[in-house]
Amino acid sequence: MPLLFNFCVSAILIKVRSSRTNSDAALASRILRVVFALVALSCASAHAQFPSSLAQAQDSTSPQSDYGDNNAAIPMQRGSTSSSEDSTSSWGLGSLDSGAALSADQIVHILEQNPDLATDLKSELSDRLQQQGVQVDPDGISDQMLYSQIAASPDLRANITTVLRARGYISEDSLSSARLGSAAEDDTDPHVQSDENLSKSNTEGSAQTTSGSRLTSDADRALVLQNMPTAHNGKKPSESPRGEEETNASTDLPKVVQNRAPYNMQSLNDLYTQIPSDTHELKRFGSDVFIHRDVSIATSARNSALDVPLGPDYVVGPGDTLSIDIWGGLTQHVSRTIDRDGRILLPEAGSIKIAGLTLGKAQTLIAAELQQQYRNAQVAITVANLRSVRVYIVGDVQRPGGYDISGLATPVNALYAAGGPTAVGSLRTLFHYRGKQLVEKIDLYDFLLHGIRNGSVSFESGDTLLIPPAGPQIAIFGAIKRPAIYEFKEDETVLSKVIENAGGLTTAASLDHIRIERIDANQQRVTITLPGDSGQNPQADQKAIDDFQVKDGDRIRIEPILPYSQRAVYLAGHVVRPGRLPYSEGMHLSEVLGSYRDMLPEPSDRGEIVRLVPPDLRAETIEFNVPDVLIGNANVALRPFDTIRIFGRYQADAPMVTIRGEVLRPGRYPMSKDMTATQLVRMAGGFKRDALQETADLTSYRVEDGKRIVENLATIRIGAALAGNNPDADILLKPGDILSIHQITSWNDIGESVTIKGQVRIPGSYGFTDGERLSSVLLRAGGMLPTAYPAGAVLIRDQVRELELNSRDELVRQIEASSAAARLSPALAGSNGSGTLQLIKAQQDQILTDLKSHNPSGRMVIHIAADIGSWANTPADIELRRGDVLMIPKRPGFVLVTGQVYNATALAYTPDKTAKWYLSHAGGANAAANQKEVFIIRANGSVVGRRSGGLFDGNVLSTKLNPGDVVVVPQKIIGGSLFWRNLLSAGQLAASVAITSGVAVATL
Repeated sequence: MPLLFNFCVSAILIKVRSSRTNSDAALASRILRVVFALVALSCASAHAQFPSSLAQAQDSTSPQSDYGDNNAAIPMQRGSTSSSEDSTSSWGLGSLDSGAALSADQIVHILEQNPDLATDLKSELSDRLQQQGVQVDPDGISDQMLYSQIAASPDLRANITTVLRARGYISEDSLSSARLGSAAEDDTDPHVQSDENLSKSNTEGSAQTTSGSRLTSDADRALVLQNMPTAHNGKKPSESPRGEEETNASTDLPKVVQNRAPYNMQSLNDLYTQIPSDTHELKRFGSDVFIHRDVSIATSARNSALDVPLGPDYVVGPGDTLSIDIWGGLTQHVSRTIDRDGRILLPEAGSIKIAGLTLGKAQTLIAAELQQQYRNAQVAITVANLRSVRVYIVGDVQRPGGYDISGLATPVNALYAAGGPTAVGSLRTLFHYRGKQLVEKIDLYDFLLHGIRNGSVSFESGDTLLIPPAGPQIAIFGAIKRPAIYEFKEDETVLSKVIENAGGLTTAASLDHIRIERIDANQQRVTITLPGDSGQNPQADQKAIDDFQVKDGDRIRIEPILPYSQRAVYLAGHVVRPGRLPYSEGMHLSEVLGSYRDMLPEPSDRGEIVRLVPPDLRAETIEFNVPDVLIGNANVALRPFDTIRIFGRYQADAPMVTIRGEVLRPGRYPMSKDMTATQLVRMAGGFKRDALQETADLTSYRVEDGKRIVENLATIRIGAALAGNNPDADILLKPGDILSIHQITSWNDIGESVTIKGQVRIPGSYGFTDGERLSSVLLRAGGMLPTAYPAGAVLIRDQVRELELNSRDELVRQIEASSAAARLSPALAGSNGSGTLQLIKAQQDQILTDLKSHNPSGRMVIHIAADIGSWANTPADIELRRGDVLMIPKRPGFVLVTGQVYNATALAYTPDKTAKWYLSHAGGANAAANQKEVFIIRANGSVVGRRSGGLFDGNVLSTKLNPGDVVVVPQKIIGGSLFWRNLLSAGQLAASVAITSGVAVATL
């Protein structure tokens, strides 16, 4: 958290200093959102999981360009498939040991070299934060804030390292080398710096420029990051995967910036491409030779340069170990090492001095001495172990100092041991000194370009190898085989020599588009175009290349030729082989469309040629008739970039017909030629079992005077037509026809049933016929038991439940939509309107809660008795419907008193007692009760209220109650508005009925 806090403070200061013209409030709000969002993201990173699958590595050299405000242009490689997963490749946060992570400098360097990665990271951060409820624009996250967070958060560095590894920017072996580098540093030769220091040296050296031009930049450091050698443990360095190597071959698809064309045509897509500027950093030619190395082998004094043969001219000296084989008069093998005085001790011959002699002369001298001791002695001498010499490597080298190397080592070996030159060290001129005497000059380009090792003079102890600063350099890139930064000598100042060193031009190079960015020494930068003949005369273009003189600091771009063919036509649409076709003079349409075999099945009769008319290449459409072209009547002459587009019959305003009703696959179908109603039925899978096959309805339309639609409904004998009994019954269809297949009458009524529950002799599910009544089913159920209470019977019907639900929702909507003015009467509005409104709002909320918490039961009020014959076939004997549920309860033996009473409870039923009597036994109404609106809900579901009877009927409280009845005392409605009182009264009644219906069901 301290690191995050420091990052927050630094980010705020940076943003404030860079945006002083903005409003303080808006600026502070934006900065705090970004900062705290990044802090929250970092805190949550330890608990997130990294996805198991990642998108493959993107092209790190994809050029960046200005795509306009609408981001219409998308940089991509020609021929590649753009997919969302690249973008959907996720920067998911996962847990990773920080010891396996790259350093902040290494990550920042990779992000700087690949701006797309930094943009993806910002977008991913923004998306994840928005999912957490923090709105952060990716543009609000600056590079400085992102880099500060990378430097401050080890977890974030570990997560980004995982992504870089998955995308191929670093290898698994390289990452392992980074983990082991610090542990193995203590075991290295004291004269050899660690790879970490090498990376640091390369980083510092990479900042140097050539004559003020940034040519090398961070190339060496990029190589170290991508190809980090293993620690000094004897293992071979890891190599970059072959699939990650950048190629610049003519067979590669050209890299272009794809702009959005106004029409979706391949010809315009080809033309709407730009050749991007090459923005990726170039590396210095030859720098990777000294990075792909094993330091332990390069610095070992015991390992000889065995690739150089030991001939008789080798000069032996102190430290060399000689293997002496003697045969003839005596067979013996001895091994002797030349001591500091240059002597060796021979058997029987004593000590002789041979240092400074060639190997051949040393063998002659030894043989002469031994032949004096042994008759007919023959001698053969070989060098078993080479001596080591101390050589000093100085100048612009990675690790200057003294090195013990083999006596046969060449300047390349010595420079290899010292880590190679720095970013400013020369590769063309190396000086080999022996004391003050210059022994030789070495040009490493002879070795790097041609494999010639011209350092023929061996080192002696005390020799010095000097690497001076690099001479003039130029950068060459584009359509060249080895784009890089090259050092050149005074006799190599022509452009053709530079191109030769760079491997030569690719066949995609445009000789009349060579641009040079040049530096007028200490003045300005200028851009030069190589003079040529605009591609009309290749010999003149080549002569201009041979004559052009390059200068120090030049950046030479060899432009490629156009990325598309200028002599091509395009075939698209409903064809077998769409794509680009070669164009020839006098080419006609029939040469592209030869027969129907060149097209997919059922092509449309209409085709079109989209022609790009010069000089501005605007699109123009020429229609043609496909059958006419195939028979040779409409043979249109073609031009380059023409797009021949063929439509399918069902693509452009396709004729469609519709079939509905009782078929297996109803829907819309393409109308084939001469399609009939029976063909449409068969295409839809045929009739279903419930289909009425006798007749069907066919709805057609016609356009009258081009202004209005006239419909026509006809009845067809579809069954006879389909059976083939009457071919005249089948009719031809027209576009837009709708065929409706009906269902057999009462098909859905098959298997209808009702459910009888409760106090009947045989409860269960009973099927019924259409029009059958309740009494009939009850008789089949065996009638009612003696314990049954028919006055409290509950009949549940689905249609009633739906109606009640709609009514309840409408009542809720009216209550919620009522304004405050409708709730408050004029008499109360002036006194204490605010307090009264609060009371009204509380009462409204309570009634709404009661309404919403009790769903309608769908109960129908029925009047039945135990004697089924007394009400059978009367209006009380209702017809049954599918899904009806009849519940006959037992006699309840109580009366329920609820609402605004002191003791809402169920009282034991007492015959001939009135509602007033039961209310008094429940404690009577409380102060909030509306005693004028007391109502009774009978056991059968009917309601008795103040206005239920006639003008001369008695009071509701004088009503005699039966078992299962419910006395409801409603709440007094607050407010003087009549509309409001009636509305809430209806709500109370509906809620009470729903409650008592539930009670009735529960008493079964």
